[in-house]
Amino acid sequence: MANPNALVVANSAMQAVHMIGMPEARIILSEAAIYVATSKKSNASYMAINKALEDVKNKDTGEIPMHIRNAPVSGMEKLGYGKGYLYPHDFPGNYVEQQYLPDKMVGTKYYEPPKQ
Repeated sequence: MANPNALVVANSAMQAVHMIGMPEARIILSEAAIYVATSKKSNASYMAINKALEDVKNKDTGEIPMHIRNAPVSGMEKLGYGKGYLYPHDFPGNYVEQQYLPDKMVGTKYYEPPKQ
């Protein structure tokens, strides 16, 4: 996450090289390689997904809160699916305090942004 656009640049370069071909594509490859090489680096996303997967594998993480469950089938609302959900875009700054983690996982943090 230090520079999430680096993936976009790398993927765009791959597609452009495929479309344009060599020798012209060497310029695209050079620009993409330099962009990615000089971008800030972070393994915070990698560490976050590993920690989350470890918890899912080894812990009882609890039930998904009912208010964030969608109701794709008619009648599920009657069972409490989606009841009390606060749509962030209806609030100033597109943010609202709301519990998203299961009760057993409240307070758990997976993504820790680097201090750089």
